[in-house]
Amino acid sequence: MNINSTLIGQMIAFAFFVWFCMKFVWPPLIGAINERQRKIEEGLNAAEKAKADLASAEQRAEQEFAAAKTEAASIIERANKTANKMIEDAKEQARIEGERIIASAHASVEQEVAKARKNLSEQVADLAVLGAEKILQDKVDKQKHDSMLKELAANL
Repeated sequence: MNINSTLIGQMIAFAFFVWFCMKFVWPPLIGAINERQRKIEEGLNAAEKAKADLASAEQRAEQEFAAAKTEAASIIERANKTANKMIEDAKEQARIEGERIIASAHASVEQEVAKARKNLSEQVADLAVLGAEKILQDKVDKQKHDSMLKELAANL
């Protein structure tokens, strides 16, 4: 065998091998590589989208948290105002009730003073009659001198 014919035979076999690989082996490999590249690209796109969605969700969560915090502060402020109003109303009612009790006590004291004055006037009148009886050694008729005693009691 000649080296040239072997070399030509190897070249033909290599050309046939290259043609066979390009026709039957490379297309599925290129298709698989392209499919894998497409899936990786889709995965990266999905990851980017998920990252953007996560950032958006975190922003919404922060906004919701801020809104909830503001609402909670508003509720606490309203509760404090309501509590203060209730305390002020209770103080006002207590003041009014205290004034009413004081007025009632004053009226009761005035009634007791008037009653005591009346009793004292009657006792003074009785003492005056007894004193007059002792002086006159004669019993004075109470009914007869009642108007005079009432006038005397009024003057006292």
